[in-house]
Amino acid sequence: MSSSSPYYLKGSPMSVRMNSVIGWLARHGLSLAGSAELSVRGRKSGQMQRVPVNPHTYEGAQYLVSVRGHAQWVRNMRAAGGGELRVGRKVRTFTAQELPDAEKVAVLRTYLERWGWEVKDYFKGVTATSSDEELLAAAPDHPVFRITVAD
Repeated sequence: MSSSSPYYLKGSPMSVRMNSVIGWLARHGLSLAGSAELSVRGRKSGQMQRVPVNPHTYEGAQYLVSVRGHAQWVRNMRAAGGGELRVGRKVRTFTAQELPDAEKVAVLRTYLERWGWEVKDYFKGVTATSSDEELLAAAPDHPVFRITVAD
């Protein structure tokens, strides 16, 4: 992408409403298809910001994928270096390390295998069956964080 600003696809009013419902459900103990509520400290406000996410496991490690691109939670995660995942009363504190684009291909492929039905509109035609080259070309638009949960 040759744009001067990083890729970000703002949610429609309907998707924003749905995310609010999914986040509320996770906060109250009901995970839809593995969703959780992410809390990360705001880099400007210092307040915890909450957003629903689909934590993804690949080869024993856990990841967070930003399907909409360089969203506020991504920028906050870069500054904070970690956050919390919540489903009901279970809160898991974690640290996060952003992956370089070259390391994202397999994670994105398996993420799309699991969540493609939900997130396909954000990947501009790239799917789990796309070539490694197509996934690598999409990688800069979709930050991926490897998370390590504190015991």
